[in-house]
Amino acid sequence: MSDKTGGPGDDTSLLTKTRSKTQRPPLYKVMLLNDDYTPMEFVVHVLERFFGLNHAQAFEIMLTVHKKGLAVVGVFSFEVAETKVAQVMDFARRHQHPLQCTMEKE
Repeated sequence: MSDKTGGPGDDTSLLTKTRSKTQRPPLYKVMLLNDDYTPMEFVVHVLERFFGLNHAQAFEIMLTVHKKGLAVVGVFSFEVAETKVAQVMDFARRHQHPLQCTMEKE
């Protein structure tokens, strides 16, 4: 006969309850927005430098930004997303390009 009353070795309900209370921190989408002035090559360079993409990946995302007006370039924790947006915006301004980079909660 098996013990179905939930003896000392049966604490799975406790584990389940504990795990369900743990929440992951919210994630944020980092997006690049299209403009009529920033050169495509510069956008590709930004994607390679700040998002670690290879040339082919960066080129594809740049085309998406160009054709659709914006593209999600990555999903990160708040701090990482905020840092990437600031880095991209600063880099673009230093090179006198109006490239816009934003973030929003996923």
